[in-house]
Amino acid sequence: MFALIDCNNFYASCERVFQPHLNGKPLVILSNNDGCVIARSNEAKSLGIPMGAPAFKYKEIFQKNNVQIFSSNFTLYGDMSNRVMSIIAKHVPDVEIYSIDEAFVKFSGFSEDEANKKCKEIIETVIKWTGIPVSIGLAPTKSLAKVANRIAKKNSTKTNGFYSISSNKKRLEALNNIPTGDIWGIGFQNEKKLSRINVKTGMDFINLPDKWVKKNMSIIGLKLKKELEGVPTLDIEEGKVDKKSIATTRSFESEISSLDDLIERITTFSVVASKKLRRQNSECNMICVFIRSNPFKQDSERYHFSLTGSLPFSTSSSIEISKFAVNLLKKIYSKNRLYKKAGIILMGLSPQSNHQFSLFDKDLEKQKKLMKSIDNIDDKYGLYKVRLASQDQKRIWKMKRQKLSRNYTTEIDEVLIVS
Repeated sequence: MFALIDCNNFYASCERVFQPHLNGKPLVILSNNDGCVIARSNEAKSLGIPMGAPAFKYKEIFQKNNVQIFSSNFTLYGDMSNRVMSIIAKHVPDVEIYSIDEAFVKFSGFSEDEANKKCKEIIETVIKWTGIPVSIGLAPTKSLAKVANRIAKKNSTKTNGFYSISSNKKRLEALNNIPTGDIWGIGFQNEKKLSRINVKTGMDFINLPDKWVKKNMSIIGLKLKKELEGVPTLDIEEGKVDKKSIATTRSFESEISSLDDLIERITTFSVVASKKLRRQNSECNMICVFIRSNPFKQDSERYHFSLTGSLPFSTSSSIEISKFAVNLLKKIYSKNRLYKKAGIILMGLSPQSNHQFSLFDKDLEKQKKLMKSIDNIDDKYGLYKVRLASQDQKRIWKMKRQKLSRNYTTEIDEVLIVS
């Protein structure tokens, strides 16, 4: 049996843990620069506030309905996610962290009753230890576990956050009531294909011939069909899969035109991306840098400049990567223009263990030791305590975050004090 454990309205729930007076009130979380809605409480959903809603367009609705607004606090959400995932791992050994608020688990060697009991224990322990409510769907396959989780969430008053597709009857009933667009793995393009032949539910989908599914939706679609039929084709993915490229991009809180300001941003993005690179024990030999205008600004020229270059050697050094990235930036920078967003993408990734030795290795070895020391300091005292001279020494992310909550769990001077 497989289970999907999903935190309910995760970002909103994280804010409510430390501000319980917000329970039952409509609440939204905004994207970087407080641009658009990226998360909503159930109360906000019932007001008709859609995902991706531009905050400025819904300002009147927010005020009229006393909607609580928060800037996204990924430091808080990331730490709360780690706490939830740690609790899950204590209960079940086979865990696949699927996203910041979701995890698959496999109940190998558990009877059905034992799996049911364990799921209910996890729900109780997570809410007790973290304050985060979770829903769990249990089923014979991962895809059906997703379907079961949807039922657990939609009918939470009946299910108490847990639903098991434990029989063929329950499986067929669930598939008969789920639109194809809500099935994990179908996707928008496949949904359109299925709609054209009047396939609207999960039941309609599994009644299609295997031959048609494989031809029109590839082997991946056929595997999904088998999963929904109760035949496992997907297993738990253990361990982290290393990324093939690493990007760090941000919009600025206001437009900038100065080359020095852009150099500071690209340097900071390089440092952040390099740290991600070292965390997965990789190196890169190719870098792309881009800068662009505000695409949403009316009656103004829109422009996007980018340049990709190959390093003469593979490295994970923040110093070398930022130096190379700044050189690329200088080649695409144009005066008298306003820029709203910039970014860096590290490509040509390879394991550090596969490093090809070169004439530069003596200097790179020194930098490697330096990077390790910096990473150790960051691990001990908090991220980005040591910075390059060309970085801003006060702020890492220069974004509009007017409604930012405190880092209750990671900063000692922001810990909640109860008197």
